Amino acid sequence: MVITKMALPRRTFLRGVGATLALPFLDAMVPAMSARAPGASRFAVIYVGNGMNMFDWIPPTEGLGFELSPILQPLEPFRNRALVLTGLDNYPATDQGDTGGQHPRAAPAFMSSVHPKQTEGADVQAGTTVDQMIAERICRDSKLPSLEVSVDRNDVVGACDHGYACAYMNSMSWKSPTQPLPAETNPRFVFERLFGSGDTAEARAIRVQEDRSILDGLAEEISALSSRLGGHDRTKLGEYLDAIRDVEQRIARAELTNSDFAVPERPVGVPETFREYAELMFDLQVLAFQADVTRVTSFMMARENINRSYNEIGLPEAHHSMSHHGNNPEKMQDFSKLNTYHVDAVAYYLDKLQSVPDGDGTLLDGTVVLYGSGMSDGNTHNNYSVPVVVIGGPENGFEGNRHLVYPKGTPLANLSLSLLSKFGVGVEQFGDSTGQLPLLSGV
Repeated sequence: MVITKMALPRRTFLRGVGATLALPFLDAMVPAMSARAPGASRFAVIYVGNGMNMFDWIPPTEGLGFELSPILQPLEPFRNRALVLTGLDNYPATDQGDTGGQHPRAAPAFMSSVHPKQTEGADVQAGTTVDQMIAERICRDSKLPSLEVSVDRNDVVGACDHGYACAYMNSMSWKSPTQPLPAETNPRFVFERLFGSGDTAEARAIRVQEDRSILDGLAEEISALSSRLGGHDRTKLGEYLDAIRDVEQRIARAELTNSDFAVPERPVGVPETFREYAELMFDLQVLAFQADVTRVTSFMMARENINRSYNEIGLPEAHHSMSHHGNNPEKMQDFSKLNTYHVDAVAYYLDKLQSVPDGDGTLLDGTVVLYGSGMSDGNTHNNYSVPVVVIGGPENGFEGNRHLVYPKGTPLANLSLSLLSKFGVGVEQFGDSTGQLPLLSGV
């Protein structure tokens, strides 16, 4: 690739042996864009299964300048971007002539607002999810149309719960009503999907074994580019490359610790603790946004019915079991501690996005983050008034620092319809929607 002092195209790639590296937004790209432009619009969904302790989730006050609830305290640094939405029903996830199945229905219904078909076979059916409709709009020129990741293994097949196929449990994003998108759980595979290009699995394995970076094959291209950049751009490029190498090294350390297991309980190459694992997956998503590899991500941070324990914070009981607390005060307190731990991980992600320059602002400025669960009270498998937070800002047309409480019976689909509108997807109906949300849609 030949690079001159003239403006770089926004989608400039460095190509080497086994690697394709997209560049972050640089000052050198501005002349090619007619004006100093803001960063691209992006959409990220983070999902946790099994509901929340709603007593500690719902803020005690409403409206502008609301009081954060105990579980939401980690979002204090971002409260001016935060919209806590109470009263939205995930009705499509409820029993509608089915026998049980709130868990497998909760996640696909959360983003599709369609009642999933009860089947144990391959004839699964739900609905196209809001993230994929947004991706169709804003990722047409991206290397990846979207990125789906998880920290819970998804290698189970067949029937998972009450006559529902495991595809419903493993997938929150659906490309079409019959095409679920399984989430990738191995950080190495996510990394290679973002930056690997054309090399064989054997070649990648040798590179890992020799502790060589994917950047090694791009050394000449990186040097040529750096020599043509201004000081600010060189610094920005260096920070970007450092972030890539840091992620590589963390993946390699995790792979080293897991290499002795013939049939591991977790995919090879995942960190030992949930927090390390989640942060690594968040960092990969930040890199995907920073390099503009994709503009839409979904992260199943805790799968429905999952039995992961959290010994690192003194919670040896499994997640799903904790959600069935039977209104025992001590068990509810433990569940709140877990819910808060998850929100704190989200705050880590928001802070990372805020730390990366993009256009005239940061990655966070151009990103809308949706966080929530398809259940409210996991103890009773309640799908009404589910926990939802939207992190946006004036750049996205949102006025934050608000707790909005909607009338009983308001569909969660109304939020999806509002988000679709914000991203320029012109549809009048989504799932069981009845209209866009007041104060979110500009009404």
